[in-house]
Amino acid sequence: MDMGIAGRSALVCAASKGLGRGCAEALAEEGVNVTIVARTVETLEETAAQIRARTGVEVKTVACDITTAEGRAAALAACGEPDILVNNAGGPPPGDFRTYTHEAWTAALEANMLTPIALIQATIDGMIARGFGRIVNITSSSVKAPIDVLGLSNGARSGLTGFVAGVARQVAATGVTINNLLPGAFDTDRIRATLVAQAKANTVSFDEMRERRLTSIPARRLGTPDEFGRACAFLCSVHAGYITGQNWLLDGGAFPGTF
Repeated sequence: MDMGIAGRSALVCAASKGLGRGCAEALAEEGVNVTIVARTVETLEETAAQIRARTGVEVKTVACDITTAEGRAAALAACGEPDILVNNAGGPPPGDFRTYTHEAWTAALEANMLTPIALIQATIDGMIARGFGRIVNITSSSVKAPIDVLGLSNGARSGLTGFVAGVARQVAATGVTINNLLPGAFDTDRIRATLVAQAKANTVSFDEMRERRLTSIPARRLGTPDEFGRACAFLCSVHAGYITGQNWLLDGGAFPGTF
């Protein structure tokens, strides 16, 4: 299927590895010129070189902390008028809710709620003026079913979800869509860190905790960044213009509810 977005431009955050990279790669394969953002220069440049070599699209890099005003300014200077914005940032660390400090909450909200909102504010009017825009926020399956050791993430990402629910409908008639992708257990550094924390909390080995997690997933496997990226590319396509304000859960069937 031709996604109809070749030649468009995209700003993809936290895109040097994991789910962000999967999104950047999938968009590049559709002919989208991408600006990818991450903190680590070496990993970022290696990813960019590989995407360029495989797809031939323009790939810009911005090594920065997107959760800071300075980082966002640098990213927007490199890609000031994106047609596509993929919001993503590393999730806050797992832990016991009793230990969460005010500083920890502030960092979680800055990364997983306030930064995406700031980038939406900075780019959405340009999308509206051009009559086309796709904003995809990578959140978490914890928005649907809270994860015990991820209280900071549960709270911050749910706040972003509530904000998007209102704004998406305000701009729905302009050609701009805003949706959230909710990953369950994907084969990334993040899931490994979560499993380590859960294993410690349950006083079992990492391998046992991993097996428990796989058993809880009807698909009996972890998701891959590649399939996650392709879901993102579809939401960014011309075919998804009637999909907005939605929370797409990609979890191999792990969520037990009907709705």
